Amino acid sequence: MSTFTILLGGDLIRTPRLDRQVESSRVIAADAGIGHARMLALVPELWVGDFDSVPPDLPAHLAAVPRQTFPAEKDKTDGELAIAAALERGATRLVLAGAFGGKRADHAFLHLALGLRLAEAGMDVFLTSGAQEGVPLLPGTAGFDYADGTLFSILGFSELSGLTVTGAKWPLDKVEVAFGSSLTISNEVKFGKTGGRLDIALRHGRALLLAHPYPLPES
Repeated sequence: MSTFTILLGGDLIRTPRLDRQVESSRVIAADAGIGHARMLALVPELWVGDFDSVPPDLPAHLAAVPRQTFPAEKDKTDGELAIAAALERGATRLVLAGAFGGKRADHAFLHLALGLRLAEAGMDVFLTSGAQEGVPLLPGTAGFDYADGTLFSILGFSELSGLTVTGAKWPLDKVEVAFGSSLTISNEVKFGKTGGRLDIALRHGRALLLAHPYPLPES
């Protein structure tokens, strides 16, 4: 498996869990995402974008990263161009670091939708801010290693059919969830007396699991 970490311009904090997730991966930065490379002690192999959001005072080793320059007026975001570059280099798994928050809500939404589109095409995709993690949910079953008490939500990007959630404070059994419903917001991982894990099954639809393994103090 060839894992690429794409450094996007959204929020990112460094945690031991994030360090493990990006360890030994190849790295491509999208414009302002180069700033996260310094925090994570990573050196991208490529820096992609129109370079209208370059962080000030970049260290020399990051300023020297090879660049792929695009015009400001283009039909793809810098993040999507960075992902395309990773796919051209043989990526089979993508870690989209800095996919949430930031100054542009439209870009953050695009990252979520793009993650789902890539997953539907067969790509292994993981989105993270360090504090929050996103995993596309498509028809089938999936299990997750989150600790007991971890807050999570399931964000529906369509109507959901046959949604089953076990290992949660509020389990669900083959429910139908209307598009835009808040039914699946703010649940918690809840293990039984003998332990367990969070498991999610979906018969039809598309969604994103958004978990909070490292809640920020203000949350």
